[in-house]
Amino acid sequence: MNAAAVSAAYMPVQSLVMNFQGEAKARDPFCRQKVVFVMGATGTGKSRLAIDLATRYPAEVINSDKMQVYKGLDIVTNKVKEEEWRGVPHHLMSFVDPDSDFTATDFRYHASKALQTIYSRGRIPIIAGGSNSFIDALVNDDPEFRLMHDCCFLWVDVSWPVLQSFLSERVDQMVREGLVEEVRSLYSPEGDYNRGNRRSIGVPEMDQYFRAEATADDQTRKRLLEACIAKIKENTSILTQRQLQKIHRLNSLWNWSIHRIDATEVFSKRGKLEADEAWKRLIGGPSAVIVGNFLFNEQSAGIPILPTTRNIQSTEGQ
Repeated sequence: MNAAAVSAAYMPVQSLVMNFQGEAKARDPFCRQKVVFVMGATGTGKSRLAIDLATRYPAEVINSDKMQVYKGLDIVTNKVKEEEWRGVPHHLMSFVDPDSDFTATDFRYHASKALQTIYSRGRIPIIAGGSNSFIDALVNDDPEFRLMHDCCFLWVDVSWPVLQSFLSERVDQMVREGLVEEVRSLYSPEGDYNRGNRRSIGVPEMDQYFRAEATADDQTRKRLLEACIAKIKENTSILTQRQLQKIHRLNSLWNWSIHRIDATEVFSKRGKLEADEAWKRLIGGPSAVIVGNFLFNEQSAGIPILPTTRNIQSTEGQ
């Protein structure tokens, strides 16, 4: 993509917004409504991209992370802070009781309600999160959704060695921000790690440390904490690989057509001044162009649910 195209993606879109809304009202009442999905493994920048897009188009974000729907554990589940939303409304975030179970069926119900709320305001829904089972339940298991919606799928991908290094650093940062104290606040020796937000990676891994904390000496506590943190990193890596496998499996089973956005270079430059420029050039700009074409290209109206885009490039083995 040339510089002009990227720059155009960052131009004001008010006139396009008016066209989009006006045309939608003029169409048949049974016209298909548009939805943007931002997918990817944990830690790849899905929330950042969703917010980025929602500041360029009249959009609101629907969370599809199965742990972020629960109240609490903001550090453990890596929720974007509200002050970082940049004024973009978010739905299905921190609204479920921590001790209850929120299923894919529950997500489908609440996401459908959120979609209608967003459409009623003349805005575009962006569904973002790493829980692909939730997206699968909505897109492929809901006949009404399939009938009524056109979808644009963006997959933010990072090569495995680079992503693994970043995730390890991110766990260390979460510990510095207070992960241990946050998990301690809800710890119970009788806690059920198969229910609610106690299933979150970072909670069951700390159990051994908390059980021994009161009686162990300093050296033992330090050793146990290091082991727990190592286990969090290990389980995060396992989750990430499963998420990537799920994306490939969904593409294969359902023939989803997905735009793969390679963010490897951006993550390789993390912590450097050029990282933000790389984000704009490689992720934000191209994604804005893709979404703009999807939203405002009349040829996309009324087509089957799978958008006419290139299939994903395989990253198996990365």
